[in-house]
Amino acid sequence: MFSIFRKKVKANVDLSGIGTDMHSHLLPGIDDGAPDPAMSIELMRGLHSLGYRQLITTPHIMSDMYRNDRASIAAALSVLQRESETAGLISPAAAAEYFMDDYFDLLVEENVPLMTLRDNWVLVEFSFVGAPANLKQKIFNLQIKGYQPVIAHPERYIYFFNNKKWYEELKDAGCLFQVNLLSLAGYYGKVPNDLAQYLIKKKYVDLLGTDLHHLRHLQVLQQSPQLMEGVNTLLDSGMLLNPGL
Repeated sequence: MFSIFRKKVKANVDLSGIGTDMHSHLLPGIDDGAPDPAMSIELMRGLHSLGYRQLITTPHIMSDMYRNDRASIAAALSVLQRESETAGLISPAAAAEYFMDDYFDLLVEENVPLMTLRDNWVLVEFSFVGAPANLKQKIFNLQIKGYQPVIAHPERYIYFFNNKKWYEELKDAGCLFQVNLLSLAGYYGKVPNDLAQYLIKKKYVDLLGTDLHHLRHLQVLQQSPQLMEGVNTLLDSGMLLNPGL
């Protein structure tokens, strides 16, 4: 059934052990990811060639740029699922990547059902410039509504580099951490790569995601065997949760 995924896997880059990519921007035309179904399918083919067997794509939800909701995501997902069937690819699923802004606070406060990766797992991100002053309160508010926070790409918040206790505090608060494979490939620069390695060493990494937006991202994953050292370390640890998604 999944034989098509095992073809064309790059000699030095094999992500089949991860099983499920749970962070990407594949839905056509609703955020800064794939602009149309043709590009969505091209990106999906690339992910399948790297060994992925399941895709949970996560469009942005942020008030000032991408005010998506369950309806807009479902409509774009329906288009992509039809295109996937035509292309002979396994149908993707969808959740969302929530930016922790005032709009997110309103969704949580008003008990709007959030889109989850599985069960009650919610993928969240915050500013690359600085963490919200009330980040811990936002996390707590999410938890008391019954959700499990999954922090997207914690290694990309480079202001944590000189204040790594934040990682310990977020872990102690019960958050899961999702590291970007592009960080392990060095795509974002030295500091995110160093922080990703730090999180691996601390055994803080629960999930890996591509955060795939466009072809350049795909090409980096295909051509960067250096990322496999971190991937294999996490797979060997037995702590990576992707295979269970």
